[in-house]
Amino acid sequence: MSKPLFASRGVDIAAKMAGSEMLHRFDTMNWQSTSLGPIEGWPASLISTVRIMLASPVPMVLLVGREGILIYNEGYKTIAGKRHPQCFGASAFSSWPEVADFNKMVIDTVFDGGTLSYEDQQFTLYRNGMAEEVWLNLNYSPVIDEDSVVIAALAILSETTKRVLAERALVRSREQLSLALGASGIVGTWDWRVSEDKVYSDRRFSSLYGVDIENPEEGAPITAYLSGIHPEDVEVVSRSMQAAMASGERFSAEYRLLQKNGEVRWVLAEGQPSLDAAGQCTRFPGVAVDITAQKAAAEAHERSEAAFRTLADAMPQMVWSTQPDGFHDYYNARWYEFTGMPDGSTDGEGWNGMFHPEDQERAWEAWGHSLNTGDPYQIEYRLRHHSGVYRWVLGRALPVRDEKGAISRWYGTCTDIHDAKMAMAEREIVAHELSHRIKNIFSVLSGIIGLSARSAPESRGFAEQLRKRIEAMGRAHDFVRPHSKSSRPIDVETTIFGLLQRLLEPYAAENNETRINFRGDDVPIGDSAATPLALLLHELATNSAKYGALSHAAGRLDIIGKKAGDSYGLEWKESGSLYPLRPPEVDGFGSRLMKISVEGQLGGTLGRAWTEHGIEVSVTMPIASISRSSKLSQPRLL
Repeated sequence: MSKPLFASRGVDIAAKMAGSEMLHRFDTMNWQSTSLGPIEGWPASLISTVRIMLASPVPMVLLVGREGILIYNEGYKTIAGKRHPQCFGASAFSSWPEVADFNKMVIDTVFDGGTLSYEDQQFTLYRNGMAEEVWLNLNYSPVIDEDSVVIAALAILSETTKRVLAERALVRSREQLSLALGASGIVGTWDWRVSEDKVYSDRRFSSLYGVDIENPEEGAPITAYLSGIHPEDVEVVSRSMQAAMASGERFSAEYRLLQKNGEVRWVLAEGQPSLDAAGQCTRFPGVAVDITAQKAAAEAHERSEAAFRTLADAMPQMVWSTQPDGFHDYYNARWYEFTGMPDGSTDGEGWNGMFHPEDQERAWEAWGHSLNTGDPYQIEYRLRHHSGVYRWVLGRALPVRDEKGAISRWYGTCTDIHDAKMAMAEREIVAHELSHRIKNIFSVLSGIIGLSARSAPESRGFAEQLRKRIEAMGRAHDFVRPHSKSSRPIDVETTIFGLLQRLLEPYAAENNETRINFRGDDVPIGDSAATPLALLLHELATNSAKYGALSHAAGRLDIIGKKAGDSYGLEWKESGSLYPLRPPEVDGFGSRLMKISVEGQLGGTLGRAWTEHGIEVSVTMPIASISRSSKLSQPRLL
């Protein structure tokens, strides 16, 4: 056994080291079995270094010789982990194979007389049976014998893993906080230590307030931050802060910050003063949110709302709007002028009380359908006037939809149509009476023709044909003349072919031979398109009866309809003309009327060709123009 490292005679250190595990291992180690040989043969400098190392609480390890035999103290055991105690007295290369290259570089450098120093050096170690990321501070120095030969490398080290991980976690936490603050619109935080008169903040907060200090976390006086507030707002903000500090209540204020470039930013600042037992404010932490964009949007909305209300009040119609569920919350000035009701008294369901009792159920049913389906709202009903008289109005409404297609609001109008409706009723009576008299004229003519035929039997066939044409003209009259819902005959088929059949019925057959043929596609006619179409087709039929195929028994007429996408084509082809037809030198009134009806009113094109067989007319029109009605159409998504 070797001589003890610390002799007991007269040395207090021996007593202090008596319980050292690593001293015991060193004293009992069979060094003769290692490449170092017995301790008696070790250089004095190496023995002295071992004494210093074992007596120190700082983690140290010696890498002795080119093999790097490991001798370490108590402080190193934690770093060695489960590789202690097997690595004591063993080679560093076999004990730490995962860092063998690093240890070889250290030994080569130190044994050449160099030193090494590392801060937070990262290693992947298997000291506890699994891969583990470890950070160490390392300082390597040579141990030199009496002949100035390097015999070992002394490493003084400390593990910094916990600190490195904590710092990285703090960085991540700060990054996440920064992202969260950015996402929420919060530009920064502050902490006013009132007793110190120091405001500690982050850099974004100090920059926004124009506080130009190198490190905001070191603090600046509150006056430095107050100076960044707009001059018109600073007094109000100061009073509000003082009130919160006196009461301990939460502070919240919106105010402007004047930037160095002259720009004005709006912020929402909120904080919570902290009072001590004596009621004195000691701390005042808080956050600031940049609300410049929200303020700009709110101001733009207010301007838009003011412009809308001005426009709505200037309109002659009553204008109203509702929430998506149909709750009425806005009426323009015309509504209150018409109804004489106090402002706000007809909000919500109070609106329905303005209807005539006989119209309420019908109006609510139509409104409920629109709310449930999103279809446009259109209805005529009687509305109570401020005079107490119920007047007829036309109610219309369309939904406004958001980017997802959901209804965000309804806007509607009420138009006073009472006078027009009364006049229409009068015109309907007059039109009905006039139509009745015209049909009476047709009946009288038919009677005269019948009586005349009795006195001239030889003309009976001609008279019968003439009588049928007059009767057909009377039936066509029912199709062409304007109708109300109540006056429209139930047997009138409102399609292009239906209209043509009525107009051409007097010429449809000669001597029981069909000479008018319909082929292809038929389309319905809306009430808005009925008049221009009737004028067009009547003009074609009249011209044909005067000059073309329908003017004699041998003539033929083919009418072909064809739908192609959103368009409808109608071809009018006459054949069997008695003589070649030529285009007129100057378009007459009838030609101009046809062009106006097709191109002006229906948005289509009109083409005509004169051939030796007869005239050919082609008309192309948008189907939407043919089938359109006066009812409100479904809008596109807004």
